[in-house]
Amino acid sequence: NTLMANAALKKIWNDNAGLVQLLGLCPLLAVTNTLVNGLTLGLATLFTVVTTNTLVASLRHWIPSEVRLPIFVVVIGSTVGAIDLLLEAGFYHLHSVLGLFVPLIVTNCVIIARAEAFASRNTVAAAAADGLITGAGFLFTLLALGTLREIAGTGALFSGLGLLFGTEADNFRIAIPFYPGFIPAMLPVGAFFMLALLTAAHKKISASAKGAEHQQTGHR
Repeated sequence: NTLMANAALKKIWNDNAGLVQLLGLCPLLAVTNTLVNGLTLGLATLFTVVTTNTLVASLRHWIPSEVRLPIFVVVIGSTVGAIDLLLEAGFYHLHSVLGLFVPLIVTNCVIIARAEAFASRNTVAAAAADGLITGAGFLFTLLALGTLREIAGTGALFSGLGLLFGTEADNFRIAIPFYPGFIPAMLPVGAFFMLALLTAAHKKISASAKGAEHQQTGHR
């Protein structure tokens, strides 16, 4: 179990859809002005890719190869539609904040890529695990970007938490004293800049980890 967990974490880091493959950038950059927005969209994407992978793997023997891509899109669209309706019913104000970007999960190339490249060729369990790992990596990027932009842009963290967990959760909001905020961090230009910083940090950490691993191997 420990080996499997380590392998999953390594895959989340090394094959991260947002930081390594740079896929799904439209919602990634558009709604991550706060941690709560990033968390909500990340969870919705995670649920979508797990559900889609599971359904595609379950139906792969009955899906004609000639029409597999339209069928994948129908499965993804149905899943996202259900998530959108549930989010609107249970978290109306948060749904209003996210706007069109929840339905736009349908166009996320990460989801259809995993359905085509992996789920359609593997077992249900393997496809579900792949969806969980892929979705977790995307969620991690959304959370990291949302956290950085919210702190830099407003000098606060956990703003709007009450939209997700009830009004009492608003008490968990943290603010940096005497910091007025930096508005460009909340704008699209700030999203691109913060993503560039995250990508650079990811590459730096990965390179350092590989160097340390090679050094340990050499000593052996």
